[in-house]
Amino acid sequence: MRWENLTVEPGEHGRADAALFGADAVTTRTFDTPEFRGITFHEIRARSIINRVPGASRMPFEWTVNPYRGCTHACVYCFARKTHSYLDLDTGIGFDTQIVVKVNAPEVLRRQLASHRWRGDHIAMGTNVDCYQRAEGRYRLMPGILAALRDHANPFSILTKGTLILRDLDLLTQAAEVTDVGISVSVGFTDAELWRTVEPGTPAPERRLDVVRTLGEHGIGCGVLMAPVIPFLSDQPAQLRETVRAIAASGATSVTPLVLHLRPGAREWFMAWLGQHHPHLVRRYERLYAEGAYAPKWYQRRITRQVHDLAQEYGIGPARAGMTRRIRPPEPERPAAPEATQLSLI
Repeated sequence: MRWENLTVEPGEHGRADAALFGADAVTTRTFDTPEFRGITFHEIRARSIINRVPGASRMPFEWTVNPYRGCTHACVYCFARKTHSYLDLDTGIGFDTQIVVKVNAPEVLRRQLASHRWRGDHIAMGTNVDCYQRAEGRYRLMPGILAALRDHANPFSILTKGTLILRDLDLLTQAAEVTDVGISVSVGFTDAELWRTVEPGTPAPERRLDVVRTLGEHGIGCGVLMAPVIPFLSDQPAQLRETVRAIAASGATSVTPLVLHLRPGAREWFMAWLGQHHPHLVRRYERLYAEGAYAPKWYQRRITRQVHDLAQEYGIGPARAGMTRRIRPPEPERPAAPEATQLSLI
């Protein structure tokens, strides 16, 4: 990758960043490489990196760390799209191409972990946007973050669609020797055609399952979040069977199905995609999601039962106690005040 082809855009872009992110805006960068053509990176210096989860009493974890906001994975269903609107950024293509980077995340995390006020609670990562999206290959924030968590023996978990996590295998192994470490990889389906259109910026499903296999070979158990199961596109019995079979073959320690949910921001973007690629399904979706962001309970229960039955057949078994709740995405964090917007980026 030719990172030397870098453009720093001052002037008007700098003023725009200041308006969006306040005094903590650093600079705006673009990279003249095929992988990042058309993508803008807004580098900021955060004052805090550990975020408290809204409604934490209903969650198995209370704190998250998110070094990025926006995601080049460009998953059309991503529930985190709404968070871009908090900065007056577009929740569609803007979410995929306007990436906020907390360039000082490792240093701030180390300082916060050392504070006498920090109680050493579990920290979840990847619960909103992926901390191992492609930008991490350039900014390399996760090695410093993992080292800080390791040095303070602070328990943590990671959920990712990225294969880049294997770069940090040594750090993960070291951390697992001193604290609780949970790793889950997201693979909702194995259909290659569906993957190319609905998750265009992610590694292929089989590459993600290679991550599960490799982690297991190095003594790090890895679960799979089978998400999202997309109604009428990846939910047929034969499709569910093929996905669970592939997950089992990877050596996953658990499989947890999660049906597609369409929150505001994501709903509009996904429905536009659906109208373009599968127009005959639009009315069916309008009926299925007529009551809100989630599919009906009967549908969710049916999918869960089918996946758990298949998992048992293939020798995985249902998710370990607490795993489903551990990796279910929380509600997006809304900034507490305009001047602190950049501090709540997820």
